[in-house]
Amino acid sequence: MRYLHTMVRVSDLDASLDFYCGKLGLVEVRRMENEKGRFTLVFLATPDDAKRIKAEGDTALAAESPVIELTWNWDEKGYSGGRNFGHLAYRVSDIYALCEKLMAGGVTINRPPRDGHMAFIRSPDGISIELLQDGHLEPKEPWASMPNTGSW
Repeated sequence: MRYLHTMVRVSDLDASLDFYCGKLGLVEVRRMENEKGRFTLVFLATPDDAKRIKAEGDTALAAESPVIELTWNWDEKGYSGGRNFGHLAYRVSDIYALCEKLMAGGVTINRPPRDGHMAFIRSPDGISIELLQDGHLEPKEPWASMPNTGSW
């Protein structure tokens, strides 16, 4: 058995790409449009995984690189229940710098990285995303005293 991808349904592809690529920093590695089925699939990877996928081309090793599949059903409106999906998780090199960048881009930090280790944010469709620090950073302000916002 091999992990392939996680599929997330999105209601606004442009808003989702702005969030996942423009703000979170993922890279589009493949796109498939299906007019008959009236849907678009967009596969996203971290920058390092995207480099690996590009370098390995269409090989089994490239398929092992984890990706998110954004599924946009053209006629569907109003998905709900993102919380019962669970969450996506990414290890990051500097959780404070990423949270600052996300906040500057208008993203709410639902669970701030008070401990220098973990934070939660949400996508435009309500999908919880956990950010985990690679290693551990000492708690610092403004994060140490920042309260939770909403649910995560």
